[in-house]
Amino acid sequence: MIPQDPNLMYSYLNMKLRDFYPSLESLCEDMDIDQTALMAGLEAAGYGYDAENNRIVVL
Repeated sequence: MIPQDPNLMYSYLNMKLRDFYPSLESLCEDMDIDQTALMAGLEAAGYGYDAENNRIVVL
């Protein structure tokens, strides 16, 4: 389960992306997370996904 606080989620997802997953899509698929809902929540908190660098970034 991922943290619900956007700042903790940002850090948690970046650690998972860096250490275990080649893309956000593969992370969401493996962890059974709705990628669209996840991105909507992150974007509402001012974060986005940088696919080129495979990391969550501050917008």
